Amino acid sequence: MQVQNLAGSDQWDRVKKELRNELGDDVFSNWFGRVNHEETTGDAVRLSVPTRFLKNWIQNNYEKQLVGLWKREQDAINRIELTVRGALRPRQITTGLAPKAISARRISGRPGPFASTPQFGASYGVPVIPCLADSNEDAAADFLNGASLNPKLTFDTFAEGASNSLACAAVRQMAAGHHGTLDMLYIHSATGIGKTHLLQAAASEARKTGRQVAYLSAEFFMYHLVPALRTPAFPVLRQAMRSIDLLLVDDLQFLHGKQAAEEFSKTLELLMESPTQIIMAADRPAEDLDTLGDALRYRIQKGEIVGIQATDYALRHDILKKRINAARRTHPGFSVPEDVADYIARYVIASARDLEGALNRLFAHNQLTKQPVTMDLAEKTLHDLVRIGEPRSIKVEEIQQVVCKHFSVTKADLLSSCRARTLVRPRQIAMYIAKVMTGRSLPEIGRRFGNRDHTTVLHAVRKIEDMVTKDRALAQEVELLKRLIHA
Repeated sequence: MQVQNLAGSDQWDRVKKELRNELGDDVFSNWFGRVNHEETTGDAVRLSVPTRFLKNWIQNNYEKQLVGLWKREQDAINRIELTVRGALRPRQITTGLAPKAISARRISGRPGPFASTPQFGASYGVPVIPCLADSNEDAAADFLNGASLNPKLTFDTFAEGASNSLACAAVRQMAAGHHGTLDMLYIHSATGIGKTHLLQAAASEARKTGRQVAYLSAEFFMYHLVPALRTPAFPVLRQAMRSIDLLLVDDLQFLHGKQAAEEFSKTLELLMESPTQIIMAADRPAEDLDTLGDALRYRIQKGEIVGIQATDYALRHDILKKRINAARRTHPGFSVPEDVADYIARYVIASARDLEGALNRLFAHNQLTKQPVTMDLAEKTLHDLVRIGEPRSIKVEEIQQVVCKHFSVTKADLLSSCRARTLVRPRQIAMYIAKVMTGRSLPEIGRRFGNRDHTTVLHAVRKIEDMVTKDRALAQEVELLKRLIHA
């Protein structure tokens, strides 16, 4: 049977483009950024992923969608085969800290044997079952080193403004090791507003003072640490955990399943036996994370909870200045006129990540063509990030797409009958915005949201109207969504 690798690769590029359009950039990057097309044979497409976590998640949530998109390219396709890259390769054993040393003293914050790896969870295959002393040391070293840090994400490069000043102050305090007033911190914000920057800055700052720090992603915790906790490595890991001064857990929204939440809660209890400080971050409030479970949510709510709001013009301008100055340190000839910086800060409003992306495009064009950055160049290069023009008719589908991207949910979820809290709020906000930004009637909006009754839409509109008058953060979030839809 002929294997269609070249044609399949072109088809995969088109499938990925459609996936990005349907899911939005953030969801696509999270789940499909590391998926590779291996071959197309007969009625099957074989894709490879770096971890079992991604394999299971894509199979459970996106398999039907993938098959449907592939059938547009090749009608014979009716199944997707997912494999884990390198799953059968033997794990390299790295000599770590001896168990005796771990139990005898607090481990230093110096980078360990895994510090140079790009990102935990990106290259390992099946969860390893340690059974020898060296493997136990490896499991402890993995936990202590955690995910590698980006050296550019420091407090010096973090732009502080009215929307993030409270979060920044709280994180700085914990990075400095001030105990007593703040031992548990939960940060939430939309994607690309600065959570990861703050957590990595805290990790770097705390390590400078010699404190033992573990910076983990939720994916790393579920599919690397939890399996090791059920093996002979547990006593060594337990001792290693007790040596932690500061634990940082990023992207908590990806902690899926009751078992993972229970394991995470138990780990927190273990860590709190010692004077450990904990910072967690997610893309939504703790009460909207159904997968956490009541016990873990209660533990989080006992600590400090801080939301980071959407960036305003002043903060966006400050972020740009910091990024431009950083670029000039390595490329002194690079400059951005003030009118261009003002243009970007005013109209690239989605996230700090988009601001940096806009600047990167101008920098790349300048370096490749040697042409100076001008307003004309900015308008041409950033046309998909910036849209300025006459008022236009807003479609319900546009509102749904922006809301789905912002809350990291799929359109199918938004239109479904599921009543999970993580879906009810985005759905109600989308209905509310549809009512205030389009000329559609309530029954019409209901039909476009999974054939719902007009009374359901009316309830959603009244609910959000009432909430935005009482919740300043929600009001700002809704205004941001409106601006994104207008863009």
